[in-house]
Amino acid sequence: MSLRHTLDRYYGTLRTWKLGYVLLNLFNRRKLRHAQAMYRKYGVQQSVYLPISSERLPKTTTEAPWLDGADAVEKMKAHPGLQRFDATTREALLRWPDDGFVVLRGLFRPDEVAAINAEIDRLIRDKVVDFNFTGRKIMFAFHHSELLRKYVHDRRILDVMDFLLQKRVKVFQSINFLTGSEQHAHSDSIHMTTHPLGYMIAAWIALEPITADNGPLVYHVGSHKLPYLLNGSYDHGGNRFVIGEDAYARYEEAVDRELASGAFEAREFHAHPGDVLFWHANLIHGGKKMATPHASRKSMVIHCFADDVLCYHELTQRPAMMEEDH
Repeated sequence: MSLRHTLDRYYGTLRTWKLGYVLLNLFNRRKLRHAQAMYRKYGVQQSVYLPISSERLPKTTTEAPWLDGADAVEKMKAHPGLQRFDATTREALLRWPDDGFVVLRGLFRPDEVAAINAEIDRLIRDKVVDFNFTGRKIMFAFHHSELLRKYVHDRRILDVMDFLLQKRVKVFQSINFLTGSEQHAHSDSIHMTTHPLGYMIAAWIALEPITADNGPLVYHVGSHKLPYLLNGSYDHGGNRFVIGEDAYARYEEAVDRELASGAFEAREFHAHPGDVLFWHANLIHGGKKMATPHASRKSMVIHCFADDVLCYHELTQRPAMMEEDH
């Protein structure tokens, strides 16, 4: 069993020691080439193999995604790239600056959804993939399947992402679910972080009917406008040698404090197979508890980074390992 597989599968003391991630970095030098280039670009004065977090990054850059500032809707309307999309998509995209998400209905056909589900079933049956420590997430399945690789790189998804960030995006990971995540409200930027902030984007594909009963995704409208909750924003309990053993629980408590005012509506994503929800790097979202335990709720999430920014993991304080393009 590889060190990466061990860290991914087993959650506990091993995952809190920073030395384990340093060793993981050393064993995966080739996957850190992108990080090395971005360290040079942004003036990060340390080895790419050592722990990294927002607290150690230069404070000199002021770059931010073009739609995170003032007059974003007007900027979108004036951009010629918007006209490349059909009228329904254009209307949906114009909600991004205020809402922090976009829903595109029926983006994938029924036969495409069936093909993805059949491929995941095959990969599980043949023991090519397995669930990670959560028991619910199948990570990086597209690394083991040309069919899944095709769909996570589908231009129907990537063209939307490229436009919303005004940068070319690179697929970082996929996650497949057979049931709901029931995950606490969070922003992906604690897990998949960028410098400058805001250059991660996600797409969630419904692979069967998603209802109020089978654990739908829940997102908080407009919450992407909140300040990013990073390691310097709350007491994570860690030090130079370890990540706080309850760092994520403390993070979740900090998220709850941000949402306590009720200013950001919690909305469920009810979907038909083939519907896609795109969300901002800082949109707070989670998984509703399933009304029926273990109810089927098949879905696939794709997380992408802009390809010319520094990509890392704030919670575990390590640079992102980027696969070489095929």
